[in-house]
Amino acid sequence: MKKLYALRGAAQCENTITDICDQTAIMYDDLLSINKLEEGDIVSVIFSQTNDLNAVNPSAALRKSGRAGQLALFSTLEPDTEGSLERTVRVIIHCYLEEGAQPRHIYRNGAEVLRPDRV
Repeated sequence: MKKLYALRGAAQCENTITDICDQTAIMYDDLLSINKLEEGDIVSVIFSQTNDLNAVNPSAALRKSGRAGQLALFSTLEPDTEGSLERTVRVIIHCYLEEGAQPRHIYRNGAEVLRPDRV
């Protein structure tokens, strides 16, 4: 039996189309791989990005990579909060995993400082 879970991830990026596309795709692929997740079990993918990343939004970046073609994707701007980590794309993936699964999260490319307990 499967249960609804939420997977989290974050990655720092340079403000270029190429790097945002690359980092977003790597983060997404890593989350799917480490959780043995198939795209068919994903309900939705929500991205946020800091206001210093404006070259491309992560939803468009993921679509450009050929991934998530049939999934509901959404991107939003991260609140501009003093002391927050700059140049960061965050993601939450709502998905079905086997009941009792231990969801694993991805923090990479500098974003590890956000959740050292998850690295």
